[in-house]
Amino acid sequence: MKKIVAMIPARLGSKRIPKKNIRLLNNKPLVQYCLEAAVKADCFDEIYLNSESEELSSIAEKCGIKFYKRPEHLSSDDSTNDHFALDFLENVDADVLVQILPTSPFITSEEINLFAKDMVDNDYDTLISVCDNQIECLYNNEPINFDKTNITPRSQDLEPVKSYACSLMAWTKDSYVENYKKYDAAYHGANGKIGTFTLKGYSTVDIDNEEDFQLAETIARHIKLGNKYPVKYLDDGEVFDSDRLRILIEDGVDNNTMYEYNKEITKINEIISKNPDDKCWSHTVINTKSNSATLIAQMPGEGNRMHYHSDWDEWWYIVKGEWDWWVEGRTLKIKQGDVVLIERDKKHKITASGEGQSIRFAVSREDVEHIYIGDGQV
Repeated sequence: MKKIVAMIPARLGSKRIPKKNIRLLNNKPLVQYCLEAAVKADCFDEIYLNSESEELSSIAEKCGIKFYKRPEHLSSDDSTNDHFALDFLENVDADVLVQILPTSPFITSEEINLFAKDMVDNDYDTLISVCDNQIECLYNNEPINFDKTNITPRSQDLEPVKSYACSLMAWTKDSYVENYKKYDAAYHGANGKIGTFTLKGYSTVDIDNEEDFQLAETIARHIKLGNKYPVKYLDDGEVFDSDRLRILIEDGVDNNTMYEYNKEITKINEIISKNPDDKCWSHTVINTKSNSATLIAQMPGEGNRMHYHSDWDEWWYIVKGEWDWWVEGRTLKIKQGDVVLIERDKKHKITASGEGQSIRFAVSREDVEHIYIGDGQV
């Protein structure tokens, strides 16, 4: 029985994204994603986090895996994967080494299991994870998978061109050491039986720069939500708007204070006392990338237009007065002290009722799209 060992290489001295491997991705260190996937897979005899930094040893311990202290000289910008993989194989007992890159955080335990099984079952010396590029591809400005003298083919009819996914690599110890001794290189397999394993979707994401990290953050949030929300398409007559000032003005609120926000402590009663109690107004209290909170005062009969949000669950605290909350054909009577939650995709319209001014504290996000239907009336 072959001993299969997983190695996750994670140096701390990355240049394009400083300390990339311990940077939080959706509130979890980047390296932790592939560590958890490796642990969840059931194909390894041992799992190691390979790093020059003791700072990462605590993450390895937290995930229940071993820590391999890489020599400092193998963590420099000049050191390559060929070098530190050889060092690891010379010091750790393994027949097959599976390398999992932490810069591919969306690799799954199922894919890792299938990859390791493919390596062993087919008796490969080297197994390379790849992705299929089913689009016109060039090399040195010459076509690879299409004829430039023929009509443009449909993309689904093109022969896919394979490129390294890098997420997963595997080598047998014997072939790796032999190739390194012979060529001073072993990463790509050199001599020996080489196979490819195709990855798809999010598993091909590889974080190399800041833009990649930002994209990964969006993907991580989407994966966390799962398929909870249905696919939606633009309907005729729908109007999208995320400009809060314009939205308030078109809702009839023309006295808006929008530049006195993000104080450590905000005294709501002081804001209310400084504004008229017989007219509509708004005051933005919080305005950050993740949160927006605004006091909105309106008189009886005033309110907003019917709309919904496709990507946000909105909520309000009623500071003063009474409101009629129309939600999907129902009218809710809301009073001071109530908290109201409207889930995404639910059409709603808010109208001040009762006697005198009513004030609501609207909690949202700066860039939330308001989607209006028709003239915004019920």
